[in-house]
Amino acid sequence: MNFMIARYLLIPLAIIAAHAFRKPAEKLHTIKTENAAALKAFFRYTPDRIPFVSAHRGGPRKGFPENCIATFENTLAHTPATLEIDPHYTKDSAIVLMHDPTLDRTTNGHGKVSDYTLAELRKLRLKDTEGNLTGYAIPTLDEALQWANGKTILVIDAKDVPVEVRARKVVENHAEGHAVLIAYSMEDIRRCYAYNRDIMMEVMMGKKEQLDMMDKSGVPWENIIAFVSHQQPEDKSIFEEVHKRGAMCVLGSSRNIDRAFMQGKIDAAALKEGYLKLIGDGADIIEADLGIEGGEALGGLRQSASSKSKYFSY
Repeated sequence: MNFMIARYLLIPLAIIAAHAFRKPAEKLHTIKTENAAALKAFFRYTPDRIPFVSAHRGGPRKGFPENCIATFENTLAHTPATLEIDPHYTKDSAIVLMHDPTLDRTTNGHGKVSDYTLAELRKLRLKDTEGNLTGYAIPTLDEALQWANGKTILVIDAKDVPVEVRARKVVENHAEGHAVLIAYSMEDIRRCYAYNRDIMMEVMMGKKEQLDMMDKSGVPWENIIAFVSHQQPEDKSIFEEVHKRGAMCVLGSSRNIDRAFMQGKIDAAALKEGYLKLIGDGADIIEADLGIEGGEALGGLRQSASSKSKYFSY
């Protein structure tokens, strides 16, 4: 009797273990930049650039949790995209992907990420956007950087991990060609550049004063992607000013049209129109909560003759 009980208990555990790192089988739509020079060339603004999305937290949706490698692959199964991710320290100084400093919203765990060792966090499972528990495990930053090679570009937020530590992880994983660090201050921008001149950064750049500071920073614009705003800027000439400096512009849609769509305030046609308007107003990249919908909306803007087309695989 005890043997039979144990046997039936082991079956679901085996299924969960197999599901933890399961990946969709679909062909991926990729963005491939082989080295740091190629990454800089890809993000260098040209009038024939191909607009694309940066999937916020990797593109979570029903069945696919945020900051999860299976979710990354699901996004790329539908559209080429860069993937924005969030790092947090564990108790034993490993770095895992997790947006919140606590586990409750996105896992079946409780409390602070920093109160658990990596081994303890490995036992937890991630929840999707509807709060449903999945079979997916929490990945480390190392695993994500290694996975992304040849598939996409990771945009790594700060959370509680200093810029030098994130930069070191990029170098350790030979990811200078497929990773970008988000930097929130001029001090962090300079520190990252001093650590490694190959690493690209996404920098808040919504005002002309910030452009002037960047001009005087000693850090070249070839290392910079400009995050303009989560809303349309009042002064839209900021796009032209950034483009003059050879950098691309990012606009966020998560706090406006994405939210309106998810709340039922606009329909799919209006959502698509909203994405196209952001590009029409001057953005090159849209950081979207709805990465798949955003990518599909921009699909008609792809130019096969573009100098950027060599980086994309559809």
